[in-house]
Formats: sequence, structure tokens, C-alpha cells
Amino acid sequence: MLSSSPFAALAASVPPAVIQTYVIVMILLVVAGTLFDTVHKGSARYFFDNWRKSKGRGSRQLGGGELASIAVQTAAVDVLTSGELFCNPRRRVAHLLTMYGFVIHVVTTAIMVFGYPTPATPPPAIVPQLWWLGGLMVCVGGYWFWFFIRADVAAEGNSPFRIMRADLFILSLLASVTLGLIWAVTGAKAGVVFGLYVIATTVLFGSVPWSKFAHMFFKPAAAFEKRVSKANGTADNLPTQTRDDPEQQKRHSMELLQDAPMNMGLGIKREAPRHY
Repeated sequence: MLSSSPFAALAASVPPAVIQTYVIVMILLVVAGTLFDTVHKGSARYFFDNWRKSKGRGSRQLGGGELASIAVQTAAVDVLTSGELFCNPRRRVAHLLTMYGFVIHVVTTAIMVFGYPTPATPPPAIVPQLWWLGGLMVCVGGYWFWFFIRADVAAEGNSPFRIMRADLFILSLLASVTLGLIWAVTGAKAGVVFGLYVIATTVLFGSVPWSKFAHMFFKPAAAFEKRVSKANGTADNLPTQTRDDPEQQKRHSMELLQDAPMNMGLGIKREAPRHY
């Protein structure tokens, strides 16, 4: 079971062309949904406008080599290792498990659907094994986050079964992957479980404008822009190193903070956020 393609077994009841068409439609939905989300929220325009303002306000101009270095740092730290979550190791591990599991699961699905669509063309054993591994990684990271790490559950004491529209992405992702694994375990047939699997997957890829799916595409751009603004001296118009500099003090809109020291203690990090 772990070494065979569940989509090849499905070909006995559903033509491979239908499965391939469905996957293509899902890809198009993600592309269209991301573009719509970007235009509707003005994300691209915001980043380009902020980029131009940052270049004009910067105390120094960055060369091509520095920009390339920042791009590599962004990819290696902010994207590949989720460096922005370094203060919360549990959430970082859960996020990485979910992210890499999702990528592995989706890529191996495409490989099996388009490269090995029938039992007559079995894939290398490593491909379906990675499909299972990716799915299990999503389940471990996703359910761990949902039940134990979410801020409103871990810090505010709310029920893990409290659902909001912002949860659409993680819930549809978990539903799609979980039902997919159950479907494969139960024989990969075109039955009720398969129908639920298709519905959950359609919701996952078709709800991009209303979920956080598109967030993963422009989040790297935001991290890159943040690093550039810090390198060229603008720092998003926030204080950088010391408040002893009068120019740095002027960046504060609150007079109480203009003469405050840079290091004001641990603050909310002094204790775990459990105030319920």
C-alpha cells in the first residue's frame, strides 16, 4: 500500500484524464485566487509603493550584490526555516512540518497523477512513500498547531473547537490531507470518502480569496522588503540602534518613548502568555 499510487488504483473507476483535468483546475484556481487577492487587497501596490518610498528615504543606496545577499538571507531564514518564529520554537516546528509536508504531498500527487496515471505504469516506490510522509507531516504539524499552539487556545483559553473565517485555510488543509490518507488506506476507491476528499480539496484550493492561502506567496516579499528597509537605513521609519540620536528620537510618535532606553526589559516575554 505504501509503495503504490492510490491515484493509479482510482483509474479503475475514474478515467485518468478526469483526475488530471481536476488537478489542472485546482492549479488555475490557486493562481486566479492569488491574483484576485493581491489586486483586491492592494498587496502588490503596497509593496511597490513602499519600495519606492524606502529607496527615496534611505540613508544609503544598496547595490546589486547587497540586494542579492538580502534575497538569499530572506529565502534561507524567513522562507525555508521560518526565522520569524524563532521566539516560539513549538510553533516554528509545527509550521515547518506543515509547510514541508504540504509541499511534499502536493508535488508527489502531481507526479503520480501526471507521470504514473494507471496501474500499468507504477511509480518508483519512493514517490508514494513521500506522499504518505508529506501527508503525515501535515497532520502532525497541523493538528498540533490547532489543538495546542494557536494563540486563542494557548494564551487566551478559548476552546480549540472555536472556528472563525481565518481558520478556513488550516481546516480545509487538514480535512483534505486527512481524508486523502483515509481514502488511500480504505482502498482508494471512488466512494463516499473519495467524494469528501474531493470536496475538502476543492474548498482548500478554491477558497484562496477568502483564506490565508495567498499569504504564503506574498509573505516572502514582505520579509524581503523589511530586510531592505533595515539595510538602507529607513527601517520602516522606526528607531534602529539608539535613541540617543535626536533624529532617532523624532521617529517616535509618543513623547513618553522618545527618551526611553532601547532595552526596556523582557516585557511580555517575562512569563508565558497564559492569563485565562
